[in-house]
Amino acid sequence: MTETTIYFDNPREAHQLTGSSHEALARIEAALDVRLTAREAWLRIAGKSEAVERADRFFNALKAGRNRGFSVDGPCILYALEAFQNNQEEALRELFNLRIDVHESRPPVFPRTFGQRAYVQAIRSNDISFGIGPAGTGKTYLAIALAVEALLKQTVSRIILTRPAVEAGETLGFLPGDLQQKVFPYLRPLYDALYDVMNPPEVDRLTARGVIEVAPLAYMRGRTLNSAFVILDEAQNTTEEQMLMFLTRLGFDSKSVITGDVTQIDLPSHKASGLLEASHLLRDINGLAFTELTDSDVVRHALVQNIIRAYREGRPQPTAPRARPRREKSSTPPDQPPDTKKESCP
Repeated sequence: MTETTIYFDNPREAHQLTGSSHEALARIEAALDVRLTAREAWLRIAGKSEAVERADRFFNALKAGRNRGFSVDGPCILYALEAFQNNQEEALRELFNLRIDVHESRPPVFPRTFGQRAYVQAIRSNDISFGIGPAGTGKTYLAIALAVEALLKQTVSRIILTRPAVEAGETLGFLPGDLQQKVFPYLRPLYDALYDVMNPPEVDRLTARGVIEVAPLAYMRGRTLNSAFVILDEAQNTTEEQMLMFLTRLGFDSKSVITGDVTQIDLPSHKASGLLEASHLLRDINGLAFTELTDSDVVRHALVQNIIRAYREGRPQPTAPRARPRREKSSTPPDQPPDTKKESCP
C-alpha cells in the first residue's frame, strides 16, 4: 500500500478539484482504483503504487488546468477522468493549455473536449474552416472567441458575423418595425456570444464604429472582406448559390469560419443546402479545414447529449447533393432558329 498527499492553495480549490459531492470522489476512486481522503485543503491518495501515481497525475493535471484559467467543474472532472482511463493524458494537458484570451475583463475561453480542441486548432491554422456538428458543441461560441482574440491582437481590423435569415422567408414583411428590427431576432444569438466574451458597452461601441458588424447574409453580396475575421453561422440554411457567394468574399489577411448543423436544415424541400455541397466539393483544398463535432462534444446539460444521440440514431442522416448534370449544348447554329415545323401525318 502506497500513500501520497496533495496540498491545495485553499479549501475552495480543493472543493473544485475533488468534486462537489461524495459521489464524485467515489467515481474517481472506482475509476483510478485508489482510496481518497479529502479534507479542507489536502487530499490523501492510497492504493497500489502505480494507481497512486496515476491518481496523483490526474489531480495535478486538473490543478494545472485551473491555474491556467480553465473552469474545472463536475463535467470537466468526469471528462478528464475518462481521458485518463483511455490513456489520453497528454491530449488532456494540451486541452488545458489551448487558451483563448478574450477581453481583459473576461476570463479566458478554453475548448472543453478533444473535438473542440481540434476545431480551435483548425481555425488557427487555416484561412477557411468549417465546423459541422449538433447544437451545444461550441461551434459559434469558440469561433467568436477566436475572432475577438484576433481583433485584440490586431491580426485583423474587424469582425463580421452573418447568418441567413431563412426562418423569416417571405413572411419578413409581416413582422413589425423596419428592416433592422425585423432581422435582429435572427441575429440575436451572435450578439449573445459577443456579450459573453466582451463587455456589452464595448461591443456596442465597436459596432457603432463598424469594427464589429452583425448582418444578414444577403448584405455580403458584392463585397470584398479584407483584414477581417468573418463567421457564417447556421450555414446549413444557405443555398448552394449563397454559400458560393460567401466563400468568394474572402479578401487579403482575412479568416473565415463557417458553422452549421446538417441535421437542422430549414430550407424548402426543393432547395439544397450549400453547406452539404461545400462539404462534398471542398475537402481536398489546401488551406481549408473541416472539423466534424459529435454529441460527445456537447457541453450543455447532460440530457442534451442523450437527446441529440436519440435523434441521430432515429432519423436518416442527410447526404451530400449529387453533382448536377451539365446541360447539353444545342447543335443548332446560334443564328438559325430551331425547326418548329411538325411532321405531316401520312
